[in-house]
Amino acid sequence: MKKLSANRRRFINNCVTYGMVIAAFIVMQVLNGAGMLSPSLQGQLVPICAYITMAISLNIVVGVSGELSLGHAGFMSVGAFSGIIASLSMQEMIPFAPLRLAVAMVIGAACAGVAGVIIGVPVLRLRGDYLAIVTLAFGEIIRNIVNILYVGIDVNGLHFSIKNEAALNLAEGGMSILKGPMGVTTNVKIATFTAGFILVLIAITVALNLINSRSGRAIMALRDNRIAAESVGINATKYKLMAFVTSAVLAGAAGALYAMNYVSLAGKKFDFNTSILILVYVVLGGLGNIRGSIIAAALLYILPEMLRSMYEYRMLIYAVVLILIMIATNNPRMKAIFARILPHKKEGGDENG
Repeated sequence: MKKLSANRRRFINNCVTYGMVIAAFIVMQVLNGAGMLSPSLQGQLVPICAYITMAISLNIVVGVSGELSLGHAGFMSVGAFSGIIASLSMQEMIPFAPLRLAVAMVIGAACAGVAGVIIGVPVLRLRGDYLAIVTLAFGEIIRNIVNILYVGIDVNGLHFSIKNEAALNLAEGGMSILKGPMGVTTNVKIATFTAGFILVLIAITVALNLINSRSGRAIMALRDNRIAAESVGINATKYKLMAFVTSAVLAGAAGALYAMNYVSLAGKKFDFNTSILILVYVVLGGLGNIRGSIIAAALLYILPEMLRSMYEYRMLIYAVVLILIMIATNNPRMKAIFARILPHKKEGGDENG
């Protein structure tokens, strides 16, 4: 009976999470259709979806797996630029923009997943500060590779170079896609708020199903007590890598969506500060709390824009708000209130979303 009660509680809380996202999407669509959203806020709808997905994906590593990763922007960068290259390469092959966006996001997710495997296999043997430092280095390595990489396409296919644009030797009618430090300057904007909404739903579904699965319980067991978990036969490398790669795949898809929202995009956008920003969303939303990550990412991303009229003081106000949130979330009474609104994991490994 107790098990049925726990399952019922989990189901209700997951439905609340989905309902909250769906309701927000409907409200924004109605406001947008009525012309009540400013142009700047309209332009932020897709990035908000991308950063919500990033926060959910990073929470899988930091909150569920218990590992500190500071290079999440690197996976976002891999997904962004591989998605752009795929999209611009398939303009004639797939003229229908929504389908091309979907394919670009899948390719971006796949490339980020491969990067996650490459970096995860050796890195996840480390713990604590060492893991954080290596993932930080990975993010910076990716950013520097993008800064020296030139990619173009012509009738003969894709061309790559690390020298300069002229070294691509493009045939007549060819197009240069990635231009080293300049990044991409000729992208076609095909990202939509609807696509972002669908991606957020997919990210929530993946995260909640992973958390509530047998593998998720094994991952949380490793987080809580690695020695005890390994003593009963749980393969630490396998399950840690599973969480890491799942997180990387979602980050790659989010990066592709984000990139498809801009005509020009440079590698410097995905630097250390971006990784820290996403980590702030996760920490303030609650470690292991998917619903909290969604709310924190949405509110904190639009907060600087809401304070734009106070240009001289907006970053000061933003910092004060972050401090107040940290104080509130560490206050026992506020914790009790937040526990009702944003339920966290129970000791038995039950995740309520």
